[in-house]
Amino acid sequence: MSTPQLLVRLRKNADGSAVLSCERADGSVTWQRQSGRRGAFFPQHDLTHYAVETTLGHRRGFFGLVAEGWDFADFGAPWPRGRIPEEADPSELIVGFLDIERATGVEMTADELDSHARTFLASRGGDAAAWQPISAADLARVREAARMLLVTWAALVPGESLELPFEAVSR
Repeated sequence: MSTPQLLVRLRKNADGSAVLSCERADGSVTWQRQSGRRGAFFPQHDLTHYAVETTLGHRRGFFGLVAEGWDFADFGAPWPRGRIPEEADPSELIVGFLDIERATGVEMTADELDSHARTFLASRGGDAAAWQPISAADLARVREAARMLLVTWAALVPGESLELPFEAVSR
C-alpha cells in the first residue's frame, strides 16, 4: 500500500484530552494536544473536517493545507503563513455549520446552509457569488461520514488512536 499524503492520528487520553498529529508523506509531523474543553470539542471538529474534505473532495481545506506543509501554529495569530486561502472557506464554513448543528441539535437543509454561507461570506467581504451550493445528497453523505467517524471515536478506549489516511485530491 502506498503512503498517503497525510496520515491523521487522533489519540484519546484517559484524562479527557486528545492529541491530533498529522504525518506527511515526507515524514514531517505536526501535532497538537487538546485539553479541557478543547479536548471535548476539537476531536469532533477535526473529524468533521475530515468527513467534509474527503467526502466533498476539498483539496485545500484544513487537512489539505496540513498535507502541503502548514503546521497547526500556522492557523492562528500571528498567522505566519498569512490568511487561510479562500479555497479553504467552503470546508471551514460547512464544518462550522455542522458544529452548530451538533451543539443545538437542529439540522439545516442544504438550502439553508447555502443561504447562511452566502450571508456569512458577504458580511466578511468575501465573494458570496463564488459559493458553490452543496446538494442535499452531498450534505447527507457528509453527515453520515461524520457520524460514522464520531461513533468510532466515541468507542475508542483511552490510549487508543484513530488513524485516517488523507489524500488531497479534488473530486
